[in-house]
Amino acid sequence: MGRLRTAVQTLADMDLAPDELLARLDDLVMRLSEEEPAAGEADRGGTRSWAPPASTPSTIRRAGLHDGGAGHPPPVVVTPPQGEVSFPDLPSGPPLGLGGLPFESLEVELPEGSLLGLYTDGLIEGTDKDTEQGKVRLGRAVSREGLPLDELCAVVVKELLPVPQPDDIALLLARTHALSPDRVASWDVPLDPAAVGTIRSKVARQLETWGLDELTMTTELIVSELVTNAIRYASGPVRLRLLLQSVLTCEVSDASSTTPRLRHARTTDEGGRGLFLVAQLARRWGTRYTHRGKIIWAEQSLPSPLPVPPAGGPPGSPPPSG
Repeated sequence: MGRLRTAVQTLADMDLAPDELLARLDDLVMRLSEEEPAAGEADRGGTRSWAPPASTPSTIRRAGLHDGGAGHPPPVVVTPPQGEVSFPDLPSGPPLGLGGLPFESLEVELPEGSLLGLYTDGLIEGTDKDTEQGKVRLGRAVSREGLPLDELCAVVVKELLPVPQPDDIALLLARTHALSPDRVASWDVPLDPAAVGTIRSKVARQLETWGLDELTMTTELIVSELVTNAIRYASGPVRLRLLLQSVLTCEVSDASSTTPRLRHARTTDEGGRGLFLVAQLARRWGTRYTHRGKIIWAEQSLPSPLPVPPAGGPPGSPPPSG
């Protein structure tokens, strides 16, 4: 499990589509079973649920049915404002380690303020082993209002399982939220290299509005590299977004699905250092693919304490469309 956990973290950092991530994880489980044949069959058959973070409708993928026909339990969703509880009917997939079988997916629209819960079957089986009644109890417990997620997790587990259980128990809760318009700035970028200077000026003014002047130089460099690459090597439309939350995120979207590649330019090369420079300046960076192309993003840590932006959105910066 430790090796699988490390593999999942590595693949997740690559921003792979969840079904592709599960396919690669499936290959890894097969290789591990071949390396350790004595434990091979025992290690196969694991189930996984995968719900990547996104600013668009959440895509939830599930891999796995156990041999007995009992699959990984579906996620629990609590939607506002009435706190309606549902369990999305996810498509079933093969156990990890069989190889060659597809992993299906389901896209679920989660309104702002929705609660998403992933859990193991031991949480809902209870002493009566009635999973349907267990799901009812779980839905009632997680729809409780007024508690932070960490406290809610503890309360739910204690309520459903007041005494220690022989089975492993896991519960993961997440809540969807949208950034307020004053923390988002976006611009359409013309497919003209001369537009890069104008975009840099707009970014500098926006960071001044947010009180992030000390990030201006690095952000301008990151924006210049990403926007220039999109203009030179991708196709339009090109759009730039700045997102201010726990980190400062720069996103450049285009209509191309070509994967950018980080390379180390030689001293005699005149180019090829763009993504290397972004990787050095940013806290993290990556590529996220969409139905219309891709988004290259880069994160920067914020100064402490975080400046509080003034009320109202910045002029000429509409709220995000997604």
